[in-house]
Amino acid sequence: MSKFKTHIKHETAVWEKNQAKELEKIKESQKHLIYNVAAYVLISILEFVLAEISKSQTLRADALNNLSGIISTALLMIGMHIATDMDDDDIIGARLPDSNYQEKMGTDQRVQFVRWRYETIFSLVTAVVMVGIAVSVVISGIKSLMNPDSRVIPEPVALVGAGVASVIMLVVWYMNRKTGRRLQNAALLASAQDSLSDAFTSIGTLVAIGGALLFKLSWLDGVTSIIVGFFIFYSGIKIFQEASLNLTDYFDPEAEREYYHAIMDFPKIRKVTELKAHYNGDVVTLDATVMVNSKMTVLESFQLSERIEHMLLEKFGIIDADISFIPDPKTFKDKDVKGRI
Repeated sequence: MSKFKTHIKHETAVWEKNQAKELEKIKESQKHLIYNVAAYVLISILEFVLAEISKSQTLRADALNNLSGIISTALLMIGMHIATDMDDDDIIGARLPDSNYQEKMGTDQRVQFVRWRYETIFSLVTAVVMVGIAVSVVISGIKSLMNPDSRVIPEPVALVGAGVASVIMLVVWYMNRKTGRRLQNAALLASAQDSLSDAFTSIGTLVAIGGALLFKLSWLDGVTSIIVGFFIFYSGIKIFQEASLNLTDYFDPEAEREYYHAIMDFPKIRKVTELKAHYNGDVVTLDATVMVNSKMTVLESFQLSERIEHMLLEKFGIIDADISFIPDPKTFKDKDVKGRI
């Protein structure tokens, strides 16, 4: 029994170490996102002011696009804060089990997985906000085109706003990608994709304003603002789709196939009868049922599950895996099942 207690103590220590590692990554990502918010605020204020001065619909649309960046980043930071708030005794008002129950049943792990999912939930909210902003931008652009009197060729000062926004967003994209890869944080990598899209939007805004000024095309500014609106809409729908799939427990079949083959590489595994991976925010967990020789002892199956869990952690970064065992019917003998079925 003492050996078993030692093992349980070791398992708890491993879980706490992995949990602390993931929480530290989230906290560092959260600090990095503060720079994103600062960049978006600076760009949005500059573009809104210059859009009013220059009368540019496209620059205003780009400013709204960057405003959605402020909202999305702020919501993501709130989700990350919930994910790392270990001292709170509830999850936004939902009572948690008492500590003794957690120690006995491992509920603390499930609670933390729920906390991590709030990162995905706030990404979903962000997508809804982006779609709302996109609809507003498109409607405004269409109204501008339908009213010839409201069409204007933007003032050259609009080029300054679009140019500054393009440069800053390219810097933000590079920093997000670099830090996201180092921390292996999906939220930061998604933010990197977001900021790269925003950079291209600002570059497109710059080109459109330049074209309107160069060729004296009063309609080009309105048309480009509509294109920017549709681009924001597309980005919002894409984020919504990914977040909603994660929350409904969808997982990439190709990744699950890799996990399947990795488990099947263990000689004592006859078959993987069931395998399901789950996203918990940025963390992957896995449940699998494997078929083994019916003569395998409890101790042997326990040791095999430990090796499988260690492999999944080292090879794929799966922080928690639950492996269940069932006997292979081909290894039964009549006397083994007689009178027991």
